[in-house]
Amino acid sequence: MRRAEVPYGLDLAAGWAWRLLLIAGAGYLLMWLVGYFAVVTVPVAVALLISALAAPFVNLLTRIGVPRGLSALLVVILGFAVVGALLTFAGNQVADGAKDLADSAVQGLQEIRDWLRDGPLHASDSQINDWIKSAQDVITERSQDGEVVSQVTEVGSALGHVVAGFFIALFSTYFFLADGGRIWSWIVRLAPRVARERVDSSGRVAWVSLVQFVRATVVVALVDATGIAVGAAILDVPFVLAIGVLVFLGAFVPMIGATIAGSVAILVALVDQGPLTALLMLAVVIGVQQLEGHILQPFLLGRWVSVHPLGVILAIACGVLVAGVAGALVAVPLAAAANAVVLHLAELAGAEAEKAEPPVPEQETGGPEEAEAQPV
Repeated sequence: MRRAEVPYGLDLAAGWAWRLLLIAGAGYLLMWLVGYFAVVTVPVAVALLISALAAPFVNLLTRIGVPRGLSALLVVILGFAVVGALLTFAGNQVADGAKDLADSAVQGLQEIRDWLRDGPLHASDSQINDWIKSAQDVITERSQDGEVVSQVTEVGSALGHVVAGFFIALFSTYFFLADGGRIWSWIVRLAPRVARERVDSSGRVAWVSLVQFVRATVVVALVDATGIAVGAAILDVPFVLAIGVLVFLGAFVPMIGATIAGSVAILVALVDQGPLTALLMLAVVIGVQQLEGHILQPFLLGRWVSVHPLGVILAIACGVLVAGVAGALVAVPLAAAANAVVLHLAELAGAEAEKAEPPVPEQETGGPEEAEAQPV
């Protein structure tokens, strides 16, 4: 009995379907593995970003005669010391101004209560007290159900993961800077011999993209942090240094990080100074974001990182899904590096295809005399 032929369109669709399902399954498995081992994978990814930023300083010390291992150690110690000092100063500023901010918050709550009573709602004191009592009952209910205890336990566990991740990132950064060449050579040797050249060139392209991305992002983050911190200082908003540090760190999550961090400055301005100052602070944040989005990002990142804004948003979403805030921090630079590798491999494939094509023979025209005699 003759077997019925499958239509070409259906056969093509089926071939694409199982290949796409296989790719999606492999991607899901990879994301699950990264999320499951996030305590290790995220610090290593953060260490890669730090290494991309610190590598030029290590190379500079090496060129003037300092051994590479010692150069890496000095750069790591100095870098973490600077970050620690900034965080310490910011923390001290928050601690010193917390009481004044709390007093302002109490005053603000009293103003809200007065507005509820004297404003368009005309709420009575008994209604306001009932609303406050309802909120207190919800908090009490949660604490009695043991949710507060479980949340405290979760916070303790998360703190332990943060400490472990810090030391993993610290040691990974040192070894990436001190011995990165040998580590990469070992990884390349794991690939089949015929693929080693491609693996090596792809890794180098990814590293160049990562270095350029991190350098450009640092410049953007400095401009964001300086602009918002100066605006907060002019408006006499407290915690200027803490706001600047928060905006600087938030700017490493493109498109949304600095905006979310800037909203903290707006909230502090609202609590401490009132709605007018908060509106002015909002104008400062919007102005800085416009400068970043229309000038800094296209000029600094456009040449090196050709990732579509939709790709940026999806990368951030996947990073948050896999590893929370830390995942959002490393998602976009890793996506940029992956994009550079894909473009590089496509370019190599195109070059090889051109070499493999046989030369196209020229059509015989019968000689120049005949060609001229032919009618047009």
